[in-house]
Amino acid sequence: MTPRYSRKELVKIWSEENKYKIWLDVEIAAAQAMEKYKVIPKGVSAIVKRKGKIKIKRIHAIEAKVKHDVIAFLTSITEQAGVKARYLHQGMTSSDVLDTSFNIQLIQSGRILVNDIDKILSILKKRAKKNKFTPCIGRSHGIHAEPTTFGLKLASFYEEFKRNKKRLQDAIKDVSTCAISGAVGTFANVNPKVESYVAKKLKLIPEPISTQVIPRDRHAYYFSVLGIIAGSIERVATEIRHLQRSEVYELQEFFSKSQKGSSAMPHKKNPILSENLTGLSRMVRSYVVPALENIALWHERDISHSSVERNIGPDANITLDFALVRLANILDKMIIYPKKMLENLNMTKGLVFSQEIMLELTKSGIPREKAYKLVQNHAKVSFVKNINLIELIKKDRFITSKISEKKINSIFNYSKHFKNVNYIFRRVFK
Repeated sequence: MTPRYSRKELVKIWSEENKYKIWLDVEIAAAQAMEKYKVIPKGVSAIVKRKGKIKIKRIHAIEAKVKHDVIAFLTSITEQAGVKARYLHQGMTSSDVLDTSFNIQLIQSGRILVNDIDKILSILKKRAKKNKFTPCIGRSHGIHAEPTTFGLKLASFYEEFKRNKKRLQDAIKDVSTCAISGAVGTFANVNPKVESYVAKKLKLIPEPISTQVIPRDRHAYYFSVLGIIAGSIERVATEIRHLQRSEVYELQEFFSKSQKGSSAMPHKKNPILSENLTGLSRMVRSYVVPALENIALWHERDISHSSVERNIGPDANITLDFALVRLANILDKMIIYPKKMLENLNMTKGLVFSQEIMLELTKSGIPREKAYKLVQNHAKVSFVKNINLIELIKKDRFITSKISEKKINSIFNYSKHFKNVNYIFRRVFK
């Protein structure tokens, strides 16, 4: 975790204090179940709940000797709760506590990430509707293609983050499982009813079949979704960076009054926040491969996944949370320049209408290949000599013999390109 890219809400979830608190919650819930089914004497869970406190320094001191974190934790709790605490963890294995608790931390993080996405969706919806008919050039391969609207750009991002929200909610549901099944998952020394009780108490679902661990495909799915969301963040950030380039300058990140863009050049206003998001997105995606590789553990379990999850658990969730909040702030405050968008749209002197001229020629009976070549030749001249395409088209007697001047004038009009904007918006914002 890098403090520079961390928010306190997520840092708290992945703190040792919270981790051990969840461990204690799992142990107490299991003890309550064992008391209910007369596996251990009554009163164990109550005294542990009353007297058991999280003492991180003491746990660390014990772990330094025993080299086992769960044993160190249990020893610390037993020291405080007294002799009855010896009944804790009956028939359980360390992974019963570790895996159930890790899933709870993922759930806690995931819910905040869903809220982050909701904020982005709200901002995108508001700004998309405001710019529904703000004309701008659509680009393919970075080259002017045909007219679109800035509202449609934003609506596209909205729909993608709507899918991301659904993916994340599904991933949270998939990882919301609990395992209290013993050394190799056979319930040899723990009643299956204990697992069901703990799952219900902690609002989880019993893992249908565990080995010594909850299967890691669930976690791989969760982290893969985080990686996809990071990709979406970068898609938006990349678009902002391109549109803020000096040659384009259709929008700009908010630049505060006292902000400095460059230590050397006073005139600079750089899209530093979007560039930062590109870097953070790379980091989040880098955690996906280790999560996928955690799926293939030896036999019923090995420990190779543990060190991975101690890193990617906090880092992926904390980094993505920071990136989502930063993206929401960028989108909310970014400055849009409609006049510059229109200026760029007109830059190519009507070349953006070339397809419609070609299609109209085919309707008049001209073979498509011939129509394409005719229009392409005029487009080349228009580009090289900086002449409006409509002027060249109107001077071509062959074309004007096939298409009336009235029709040509109607083709060189943006309105046709925007006739279905409302239709698309209804589909997206239904």
